[in-house]
Amino acid sequence: MELAAGLPEGAEGERRQIGGAPVRPVGVPDPELAERAKRRRFTAAYKLKIVVAADACGKPGEVGALLRREGLYSSLLTEWRRARDSGALGALEPRQRGPKPPSADCVENAALRRELERSRADLKTARRVIEVQGNVSALLEELLSKSAPDQDEQQDTR
Repeated sequence: MELAAGLPEGAEGERRQIGGAPVRPVGVPDPELAERAKRRRFTAAYKLKIVVAADACGKPGEVGALLRREGLYSSLLTEWRRARDSGALGALEPRQRGPKPPSADCVENAALRRELERSRADLKTARRVIEVQGNVSALLEELLSKSAPDQDEQQDTR
């Protein structure tokens, strides 16, 4: 028996046809599975517009009709009114979730600290190189001073 996509019955990953139900073509989403809902975000201007429109409603049922038309809950309207009444237009903006990012001063301080540590490490390395060069120079002077009398003796014997 052939099923959807031309696979033989019992092929791995296929769905069985139940009771003569039509087989969906490949690429058509399953209507039983809902897409994951995304959180809505409203701008301050939109919130203010809705609050003003709700305040302008005078007849009974007009606010409910406005909320249904916009797909909003009455609790949102109440929350937005309280934010507006507190005088904080910024309170109407959605707040970013999670920890606050570090301030620009903290980022700059961290970069300067790293640069200072690198400079200190370079200075320490340079001091070691200078010390080693001094030791090599002293050793070479000592070797030259020891070999100088030997060369004087060799010249005298010639």
